[in-house]
Amino acid sequence: MQPPALNEDTTVVVPMLNEAAVIGDVVAGLRCSFEHVICVDDGSTDKCGELARAAGARVVTHPSNLGQGAALQSGVTFALDDGRTKYIVTFDADGQHRVADADRMVEVARTSGVDIVLGSRFLESTSSGMTAARRAVLRAAVGFTRATTGLALTDAHNGLRVLSRYAAQRISLTQAGMAHASELLNQIAHHRLRHVEVPVTIDYTDYSRSRGQSNINALNILFDLGLARLSEGRTRV
Repeated sequence: MQPPALNEDTTVVVPMLNEAAVIGDVVAGLRCSFEHVICVDDGSTDKCGELARAAGARVVTHPSNLGQGAALQSGVTFALDDGRTKYIVTFDADGQHRVADADRMVEVARTSGVDIVLGSRFLESTSSGMTAARRAVLRAAVGFTRATTGLALTDAHNGLRVLSRYAAQRISLTQAGMAHASELLNQIAHHRLRHVEVPVTIDYTDYSRSRGQSNINALNILFDLGLARLSEGRTRV
């Protein structure tokens, strides 16, 4: 007899690029709490698509690398095609997020009625292995986001989120790269979506750091966002 399905109304979206080393374990862990997992293979050259599928995920494939923002948008669009989906979780492929946090955040979404639940590394001291330099860069990103959106958040670039169907239908990511995280916050402010932050633990491992969890990458986020702001300004002129 099959065990009872958990979170049947929730779909987890996992963007991935060459994550064959860990994706099988990540999907297997998610499948313990979530029936529906979509992995978006963003032009990988390894076998992560095959491994994700073998672990129980549905796989959406980009023929070439389009960027994490584009991968997330593809996954969200695919998830919304299923009328049973009431909540969408965004979850990184490198193993730095905890399934228990995602499960708890979905419960917060259910009980609070907010449109979006955002994970935060800074509400409590819950991030393992974060360097002081990276913490400083992320604090700067928070300040930038507060100044440009008016959202009083503590963590501007955490990939662990829960979107209600209502929110997911209103957010459209056009920033293909890492600046999509700031773009998403801009849209939360623009659409006046109800949101709440909850503390989550991020496990910074040697592997996750090698996959982009670096201070230079955080600075690139700010650079990409600055370019997006310039583009928006030219469009309005």
